[in-house]
Amino acid sequence: MFTQSPPTLGNQYHDDALLRGYLERTLPRDVLDAVTPQLERIGGLAGNELYQLQLADRLNEPRLVQWDAWGNRIDRIELTALWREAASIAAREGLVAIPYEAWHGAHSRVCQFAAIYLFHPSSDFYTCPLAMSDGAARALLQSGNRALIERAVPKLISRDPAVVWTSGQWMTEATGGSDVGSSLTNAARDAEGAWRLTGKKWFTSAINSQMALTLVRPEGNGPGGRNLALFYIETRSPNGALNGIRVERLKDKLGTRKVPTAELYLEGAVAHLVGETCNGTRAIEPMLVITRAWNSISAAACMRRALALAQSYAHERSAFGKKLRDLPLHARTLAWMEAQTHAAALLAFELVALVGRDEANEIKDSERALLRLLTPVAKLATAKQAVAVVSEAVEAFGGAGYVEDTGIPLLLRDTQVLPIWEGTTNVLALDAVLRSSLVTGVEALRERITRCGIGFKEKVLVDHVNAALESVDGVLRWLSSQPSADTLQAQARTLTMSLARALQRALLAEHAGWLLAKKGDRSGLDVIAAFTMNIDDLFG
Repeated sequence: MFTQSPPTLGNQYHDDALLRGYLERTLPRDVLDAVTPQLERIGGLAGNELYQLQLADRLNEPRLVQWDAWGNRIDRIELTALWREAASIAAREGLVAIPYEAWHGAHSRVCQFAAIYLFHPSSDFYTCPLAMSDGAARALLQSGNRALIERAVPKLISRDPAVVWTSGQWMTEATGGSDVGSSLTNAARDAEGAWRLTGKKWFTSAINSQMALTLVRPEGNGPGGRNLALFYIETRSPNGALNGIRVERLKDKLGTRKVPTAELYLEGAVAHLVGETCNGTRAIEPMLVITRAWNSISAAACMRRALALAQSYAHERSAFGKKLRDLPLHARTLAWMEAQTHAAALLAFELVALVGRDEANEIKDSERALLRLLTPVAKLATAKQAVAVVSEAVEAFGGAGYVEDTGIPLLLRDTQVLPIWEGTTNVLALDAVLRSSLVTGVEALRERITRCGIGFKEKVLVDHVNAALESVDGVLRWLSSQPSADTLQAQARTLTMSLARALQRALLAEHAGWLLAKKGDRSGLDVIAAFTMNIDDLFG
């Protein structure tokens, strides 16, 4: 009786030629030598022990225990075995700590996110609280609030599993969703002068975290986002009881079900004002830059995991007298998936490198404009690519891809959160195109694409960079025609995706040129050719 062997994973660092090549190309040799042991270690965990635990833990979900045996309201969250293990690994490996320790200067963010890229697919989205913790540390540091910085940041970036904190990010309310200006939660001072928060937060991820940053309207402030303030709240009081928080339920979600996402009421919760009593959306922006970078890297990582499993299966499974890998149409589909994955990874790391240079104060003005543009653009593009590629991977397994205990359907459901969390595609497209600095950002992107083509001798690479430039020039010409506000909004998705795809094409050419010049390796030429293929017109 025939039994199909399942796909397998090896060391995910050793098996990822793109990641290793990118790091070799962009990091100084001493930095690469310093970080390689950690990446090999995490790559081994992600492809073996952690992946096996993930499969074994598949049916388990966090549980809300609202009452103890004696009728006391406790609202305790019980986490899954994988999440408990992932928390310990993340702390010891410094997945939040690395850029704050800054041992590698402006390269620290790339080093951090290379580790996250390997860790994420086997973590059941434990990267969600890590992303918010990283963002909270950055927002607090930029706030200048010394008391809160000294209180929280050392815990957020600790490498000690017994000490480390994670942070939530509580913005979403039923009234507004992405329109945070419609928030109704309010803050008022009590008789002792402490701020107390009251209201309902409809969607709060990682409710088990020790703290959160939240947007709230101080008493007396008018409507709109400008009149929200950023508050710091610890989820438990010094005596261990919940700090004026009542957890109503855990959300029953399509995916990321291991992430304990709650609907909660704030009932006089003690909080601390981070900065002003207004302009909270501006104060939380540093957090969003970081979490959107995490989202972009996570999208590329999900694609990479789906691709690795599909490639492994294509080597194991036979059909019509051949291995799947040897069937021309299946090989073409896998090549398309690989090209989209490489493009997403290079775009995500482009954003990460800019974040690192910005934090190290080694960024040029044009790069800063590019960073402002790429933060929403990279997030929206990589997220949409991830859903398409992971969906294609499910199909690559045939019926097995639709069977829950293979773990493949879970990957697709979890990936679907990426175009939603930290702003939907529409919201991010508007964020990109409605900025006053849009033209400056597009011009900076054009400059970056131009640099991608420096030194090329292969005509095919020159042609790809020129095609990317033509696409960007088309956008600039259209913007110069001064379209109406309504037209600009209506075309926002088309515009931002065009910019993303142009930069991805140039980044693929840049990497292919390096492979060719450095190693005589022509595989990058095949990747960029596959990137421009039409497969069912998924990307036009």
